[in-house]
Amino acid sequence: MQHRTITPKVLYFGTPVAVVSTLNDDRSTNLAPISSYWALDDLLVIGLGTSSHTLANLRTRPELVLNLPVDADWQEVERLGRLTGAFPVPEDKPETTRFEPDKFAAIGWTGMTSTTVAPARVAELPVHLEATVTAIHDEADGLSVVHARCTAVHASDEITVPGTSHIDPAHWHPLIYSFRHYFGLGARRGIALRADIR
Repeated sequence: MQHRTITPKVLYFGTPVAVVSTLNDDRSTNLAPISSYWALDDLLVIGLGTSSHTLANLRTRPELVLNLPVDADWQEVERLGRLTGAFPVPEDKPETTRFEPDKFAAIGWTGMTSTTVAPARVAELPVHLEATVTAIHDEADGLSVVHARCTAVHASDEITVPGTSHIDPAHWHPLIYSFRHYFGLGARRGIALRADIR
């Protein structure tokens, strides 16, 4: 195998997509798509632009919901990415970005009450991770890393194993972001020794 040194613009080698719910100043819920997050036990690590409206909300109201879409939701996620809850529209946003105070209505989604945090969940998305922010670390290059502890997990019946708290990986089809392209999962290649479901 031959290798060469490259300088890609992004390092999205295949990350799951989430839609973050945060609370605006007027107590309405803002929605924003992200593709930089991961979990370690109940600790969520989320990457955001320092100038983002989502981060501004989290600095003053440190609660959120990570709503996880499936691969079929890519068009709604892409439309959502062209909207901002900030007015005026920040200068670092693409020219096609427009201000939208009600993103639920703009995308055709429905808000539902969360159980442990104030921002609303997205009823049409199958997984909701409610969380409380514990730390925000700002980098000098305009990126911020948010640490949050998950306080509740909600999953649709269609993707869970009946009578358990297990997600059935055969029925869970997350939306994956790879070098700014949307993908789903391929066929299963194997099962890890630590897997709960065989």
